[in-house]
Amino acid sequence: MKEDMGKIQKDNKQGVVCIRCVRVLCRPSSRYRKAGTGLYTKKRDFLLHYSGAKKSRFFFCTTTQGGHAMKKYWKYSKEQLRDVFSTTEQGLSEMQVKKIRETCGENILEEGKRPGLLRVFLSQFADLLIVILLIAALISMFSGNAESTIVIAVVLVMNAVLGTVQHQKAEKSLDSLKNLSAPCAKVIREGKKKEIPSRELVPGDLVELEAGDMVVADGRILDNYSLQVNESALTGESTNVEKTQGSLPEDLPLADRRNMVYSGSLVTYGRAQVLVTGTGMHTEIGKIAGMMNDIRDRKTPLQVSLDQFSRKLAVLVMGISAVVLGLCLYRKMPLLDALMFAVALAVAAIPEALSSIVTIVQAMGTQKMVKENAIVRKLKAVESLGCVSVICSDKTGTLTQNKMTVQKVYVDDREYLPGQLSMEEQLHRYLVYDAVLSNDATLENGKGIGDPTEYALLEMFRKIPAPKGGMMGEGGYREEMLRSCMKRLEEVPFDSERKRMSTRYCLHGVGTILTKGAPDVLLERCDFVRKSTGIVPLDPTETEKIKKKIAEFSGQGLRVLAFAYKESEGPLTIESEENLIFLGLIAMMDPPRPEAIQAVADAKRAGIRTVMITGDHKITARAIAKQLGIYQEGDLAVTGRELDAMSEKELQEKLEKICVYARVSPEHKIRIVKAWQKKGRIVSMTGDGVNDAPALKRADIGVAMGITGTEVAKDAADMILLDDNFATIIQAVVNGRNVYRNIKNAILFLLSGNMAAILAVLYTSLAGLPVPFAPVHLLFINLLTDSLPAIAIGMEPADAALLEEKPRDPSAGILTGSFLGKIVAEGALIACPVMTSYYIGLQQSTALAATMAFATLTLARLFHGFNCRSQKSMARAGLGSNKYSMGAFLGGCILLGLVLCVPVFERLFDVAEMGVLMYGYILLLAFVPTLVIQMVKMVREKMQEGL
Repeated sequence: MKEDMGKIQKDNKQGVVCIRCVRVLCRPSSRYRKAGTGLYTKKRDFLLHYSGAKKSRFFFCTTTQGGHAMKKYWKYSKEQLRDVFSTTEQGLSEMQVKKIRETCGENILEEGKRPGLLRVFLSQFADLLIVILLIAALISMFSGNAESTIVIAVVLVMNAVLGTVQHQKAEKSLDSLKNLSAPCAKVIREGKKKEIPSRELVPGDLVELEAGDMVVADGRILDNYSLQVNESALTGESTNVEKTQGSLPEDLPLADRRNMVYSGSLVTYGRAQVLVTGTGMHTEIGKIAGMMNDIRDRKTPLQVSLDQFSRKLAVLVMGISAVVLGLCLYRKMPLLDALMFAVALAVAAIPEALSSIVTIVQAMGTQKMVKENAIVRKLKAVESLGCVSVICSDKTGTLTQNKMTVQKVYVDDREYLPGQLSMEEQLHRYLVYDAVLSNDATLENGKGIGDPTEYALLEMFRKIPAPKGGMMGEGGYREEMLRSCMKRLEEVPFDSERKRMSTRYCLHGVGTILTKGAPDVLLERCDFVRKSTGIVPLDPTETEKIKKKIAEFSGQGLRVLAFAYKESEGPLTIESEENLIFLGLIAMMDPPRPEAIQAVADAKRAGIRTVMITGDHKITARAIAKQLGIYQEGDLAVTGRELDAMSEKELQEKLEKICVYARVSPEHKIRIVKAWQKKGRIVSMTGDGVNDAPALKRADIGVAMGITGTEVAKDAADMILLDDNFATIIQAVVNGRNVYRNIKNAILFLLSGNMAAILAVLYTSLAGLPVPFAPVHLLFINLLTDSLPAIAIGMEPADAALLEEKPRDPSAGILTGSFLGKIVAEGALIACPVMTSYYIGLQQSTALAATMAFATLTLARLFHGFNCRSQKSMARAGLGSNKYSMGAFLGGCILLGLVLCVPVFERLFDVAEMGVLMYGYILLLAFVPTLVIQMVKMVREKMQEGL
């Protein structure tokens, strides 16, 4: 084997080349690792199989990104396929199977390596602010301040546990992909048909497929018997795919490879014999799994902002702490006391409860969204919804109803709506007979069973008004009543090559053939056309008129079926399908959801671009997009093939204009998402199929369908829609914007309060005064009394005006200049009464000064919670609009009262006893900042009203 490899490598200086597809497999410098009868490159990019053929054909190649699927097997003849896979009509031998499995492995999907639990837990401490708090805890421990050490340690461990639990809920996509495989497959080996576990399939196996089977490996159809397959999970097409067995042109997208079947799809009709061309990671699903392994989670805009904030705050805290420490040492203060000053400053500056509060606010947001049919799997994704500027939406089921519905009927040179047909009109009646009797579908409890196109015809029949008191009764027309009156005598079932179906009935005592099928095929077999005036020849003028109507319907994205009949007493055969009488056309489509039209308009109002991505045909997709308001004059619609032809530069230039992508593959979806992200946009991607999973994971917000979505899509997504409705996404965006606004207001509340403490510590340090707060005081404020108002701020209800705002810039951090200025101004406003209270207490003792400063700061921050709820004044916002804020204020006051009045807590928090007068000073001084801020807001509102 190695000699052969070396010979080929020597013969071609480029490296090892696949003889069959003339592709460079690896460079001369690559190293190999032997595995069974194959060799792997060191990066496992390519797997080279020894075919045992002539030396000029020693190797054929597969890759972990699609395996044999990279070879264009849809263009091969049967003989070429059997030659490539060394198989015969009798199937593989057991010896061949054993050797192939040693090389290719089992028909299962490999799972990417995941970090261990301990590694995840330790990673939660990889933050500068956490490191600073750890140093502060160590200093407190060496200084004998056990309370501060314990409190800091408990906080850090709790945050790490919360982060670890959240991480362990992460990706299970590959597990779900594995579950898609059916447990068994019917295979032919050594001329015998047997049933084996699907994991034992190998490339080259002959598999028998029939209706109801799950396809468990990629394969090429050798013998086809009217096979129809539902590939919606892979291609996004809502209708069944009719398969064929002949060779196809070379360059075809996956959805158009009608002679191939793919793992994860479902056989809905017919049967076929298939040669397995790819198993496990070498299938299309395997390709998707490989892409998902390569995609890393993207940080949300809030995570990025908080990371930037943490770094800036950490640098600021370390700088100020170093300055304070230097000043203290310069004044000959004992080292331990100087370190305690620095620790107090660090604890005052760092909002210890921030990460927990952000998590809680996000969790509250998710609970609200569940009530509105949206489940958020990843908490951090909630706020990302607030800055979504592009929604790449799947068409079927999200923007549309995922249900084929008859839209128009063309008969007797006129267009009708389904409800305008009349069974009393003979021409209408014959068309309906054809639609209902040449039909194998049924409707049970409003749910269609069979081909979606056929049960759409049955629903059309039920919409026809029935005359009161007639034989149909009050319930209207039902297909079972019609079918029970007229028994099917013979049939020629639908065939993908003939593209038509015929049945024979006895209508009004006369043998009649009823035929339906593709319009172009059926017109060729019609010699007459029936009108209300009688039967007339189908001359060129009449033919052109019908073809014009077909083109008109097709241009509207409608799927068109033609109907014809003829009287015949002879047996029904394929040859009987000639000299037919044309009856009419029925056009149908999967119509848009009515609420989706309004939702698209709302998205546009909110500055969000909606892009439709679908596996359907370009004309259909564009027609639906027009109805929804997505496609406007001047916009572009492109296919996957056209997208492939575009360079990255060309795509970036046209991206803003392209609003419809049709006939796309999983790779195309990821490319579209990346292109928008390259422009700095926050992208939401919706989807329900296996083919959507990599793009859902790559997008900033992946949205899966809860009703029609596969488990793969749900596990890869950040959010799941319980009602599969596009309108729910827009409501989620409003909630996401509200969550971000509330989090930002909570951060303003926490940091402005911390700024007051920092300014107080800095002032006393520069003035050479005793420390105004013990570290345990600041931890009490940050973890207990501050947490309640911050959470209450996070519960502020959404404002209707949020939808009028444009998406926020994800690159703009939280600490903008104006935001930082507001923090400093409000912090200084709170610090002034705190230091006033400190000086009042200092006249009696250092302990009383620290107690009064601590109590004033705590109470002032509790009052400040009302200021941070909204940009509006409390007179406008109303105290009762957020009942949680009042509860938080009262809860904080009770906690402060316990610390100041209960002896046990007095000793723990080192507070001094105070008289009634001191409590009066504290209450008055603490309320002053809130009074000033509310007055400023009211004046600003009056000025805005005047403008």
